[in-house]
Amino acid sequence: MRILVVEDEPVLARMVAIGLRREGMAVDVALDGSTASEMVELTSYDVVVLDRDLPEVHGDTLCRWLTTSSMRSKVIMLTASGALEDVVDGLRLGADDYLCKPFEFQELVARIHALARRTTSVVPPLMSRGGITVDTARRHAEREGRSLSLTVKEFGVLHTLMEADGAVVSAEQLLERVWDAHADPFTSAVRVTMSKLRAKLGPPDPIRTFPGTGYQLC
Repeated sequence: MRILVVEDEPVLARMVAIGLRREGMAVDVALDGSTASEMVELTSYDVVVLDRDLPEVHGDTLCRWLTTSSMRSKVIMLTASGALEDVVDGLRLGADDYLCKPFEFQELVARIHALARRTTSVVPPLMSRGGITVDTARRHAEREGRSLSLTVKEFGVLHTLMEADGAVVSAEQLLERVWDAHADPFTSAVRVTMSKLRAKLGPPDPIRTFPGTGYQLC
């Protein structure tokens, strides 16, 4: 899951990003509305966590643009004001959800998962294929009843392959979905993570490699 956190308070933005990454999400951060608009044009995000009071481009303007464009990103608007009229204004701008500061982190996580399920392709929280089961709600995976102890990135790669439902997934797509904007496109991270994931899945190897093209969960 790819998330963009748009928040002008650097400490809060950093803490939210760290927490979401620990939840297995690929997270990018923008500290102002102008940077956020540029990032959204370059990357497809599942959910944008958007502070309302932003410098350069106001959160209201960015929200209106996001929700009236062809982009599929869902928007959670953050605000320091919990007044009813502010909540109503935010929803009228097109925000999919609204969260007042201060907020409980686990509530933010739950709302992100709920919105991500409402993107264009509906993916069930429990997926099974070829004896492999992935439970996104509990972030748990198993093969033939054997529990798999996966790292955040290994789980993200497996989840992405499961979502593809037999289609070939490129290394670039895995970098975009599982890592973030700081991932080096020439890194060996995907290859190394794939190797470790295969070792944990055990034989027979359920992942087929297409050199120069990508990977497929058979």
